Amino acid sequence: MPHQDALIEYLKTRRSVTGPFLTTPGPTVAELDQIMEIGIRVPDHGKIAPWRTVVYQGAMREAIGDKLAQIWKEKHPEADDEVLEVERKRFLPAPVTIGVLAKPQAHPKVPELEQMLSAGCVCFNLVHAAHAHGYAAHWVTRWFSFDADAAAMLGAEDGEQFVGFVHMGTAEVAPQERDRPNLRDVVSYWHE
Repeated sequence: MPHQDALIEYLKTRRSVTGPFLTTPGPTVAELDQIMEIGIRVPDHGKIAPWRTVVYQGAMREAIGDKLAQIWKEKHPEADDEVLEVERKRFLPAPVTIGVLAKPQAHPKVPELEQMLSAGCVCFNLVHAAHAHGYAAHWVTRWFSFDADAAAMLGAEDGEQFVGFVHMGTAEVAPQERDRPNLRDVVSYWHE
């Protein structure tokens, strides 16, 4: 099957393009709907959907950067203009970023770790879905995933934790291959 070979080749060669090298155009409304539909098609033991997403796009990206810089400055008064400028550009130039929040729930059969892994799968599926639509993507966490004030500003509610932000857009550079682990170093086969 030719399409199967193309899929295997894609999975063997998929590479992220980092945020600074993602530009317009980004996904259209219809493409973004499909990307989200694919993104949430993940393993979900108990069908509890222990995650949700927040989309950031358009002019709000600059407003988010200003707020991140402000939060950073409050917590790090020594921060200089160069550092604050980095914070202002966290959601730029990528035209679309999707934040993925884990919202683990008490469940008799589904431990919290499993729910967090399901949320992580949403991030990776979003990366694959962006690529399938002809865009590049990059999954990151950054400090604002773990800072309560920044996370709240970005939409986290009580009991939720960002597991990642997936930046997506058109690649300005060709993805570069990087070293991968040797299979012998990371794969073992159980035996008695």
